[in-house]
Amino acid sequence: MKTGKVEKYINEKIENDGGILSIIIDPVDYPSPKNAIETGIKAEKAGADIIAIGGSIGAQGELLDTVTKGIKEKVKNPVVLFPGNIATISRYADAIYFMTLLNSRNPYYISQVQTLAAPVIKSLKIEALPIGYIVVEPGGTVGWVGDANLVPRNKPKIAASIALAGQMAGKRIIFTDAGSAAENPVPIDMVKEVSKNIDIPYLVAGGIRTPQQAYDIIKAGADWIQIGTAVENTSNVEKKVADLVKSIKKAGKEKK
Repeated sequence: MKTGKVEKYINEKIENDGGILSIIIDPVDYPSPKNAIETGIKAEKAGADIIAIGGSIGAQGELLDTVTKGIKEKVKNPVVLFPGNIATISRYADAIYFMTLLNSRNPYYISQVQTLAAPVIKSLKIEALPIGYIVVEPGGTVGWVGDANLVPRNKPKIAASIALAGQMAGKRIIFTDAGSAAENPVPIDMVKEVSKNIDIPYLVAGGIRTPQQAYDIIKAGADWIQIGTAVENTSNVEKKVADLVKSIKKAGKEKK
């Protein structure tokens, strides 16, 4: 599969900045579609590189279309879907995280859901981003929905081996996620171990709330951070995102 426009953008941003930030907006968790749309617009203004939309349960249909279209009409950076299942697809998005849940116990999340979704994604001309997805303890909703054999937090070599297998199987992005609203991010020693074993873009999410946490994760070897709850729960989206962007870009430059 050829590298698409959004994937090229991601690779170039990582190459130039050393670290990027995406904001994940789950429309179900916002009081109204208008609130979700406003958050996406504010996040981009504050420096977010990508606006992701989706969630594990309920982010689909008219709600998903309304929020995706509303954000896409107002932002210039890529709008990407973070699917919980085959229904989390909207024609208004630029791309989709085409994920294989590498540590799922259920073959549905390893190959079947992708088989069901692929023709729809192709027909809508949505760019697929080939991602090897790894869920780390505690896992949150995505761990439960995806029937994940959660990677223990004190076993970084397991995460690294899964990530390497994902790269060898052709994934072009690796994504470790501690789950939405996790109390703590993926451990730093795990980030280091994964990053030194792969040479493709590495995304980390779950439990990241502070600029210091974001800084430490990028310095440890990640290329990309995604946050959701931290933005959803703040009264000042632009300041929160701007502070995180500043730390990520600082760490990225130092890492380079």
